[in-house]
Amino acid sequence: MNTEEKEILWQDRKRLWCGLPWTFTHYRLENEKLFVKRGFLTVTNDEIRLYRIKDVSVKCTFLQRVFGIGTILVSSSDMSMGNFLNQNVRKPEEVWKLLSDKVEEQRQQKRVGVRELYGDASENDEWDTDA
Repeated sequence: MNTEEKEILWQDRKRLWCGLPWTFTHYRLENEKLFVKRGFLTVTNDEIRLYRIKDVSVKCTFLQRVFGIGTILVSSSDMSMGNFLNQNVRKPEEVWKLLSDKVEEQRQQKRVGVRELYGDASENDEWDTDA
């Protein structure tokens, strides 16, 4: 197994509105995948290959800006993850840039274009706010 593939580029936890990490949702970005682990009694682990991500954007409310956190919105063609939010993470603009750059890098390595990822426009338009 390639050691470069396992390098952790970023990790954080979902935080409360005041920036405290008292939740049970963890995010981790590696070279080829984004992982979301959530839950306390029942733990769910999800992963998405970066080349399957169609769009990444960042949203910061006034309170989020005050506490230095923000929400990363990820639109993907992945069947299990679909569209989801990385909520209340620290330094959201830096994370957004890093994730966006890694997505483009993986698309080029895998030779996948965005149009190949789009399916029916009506499928998977909902956002998973639990992630």
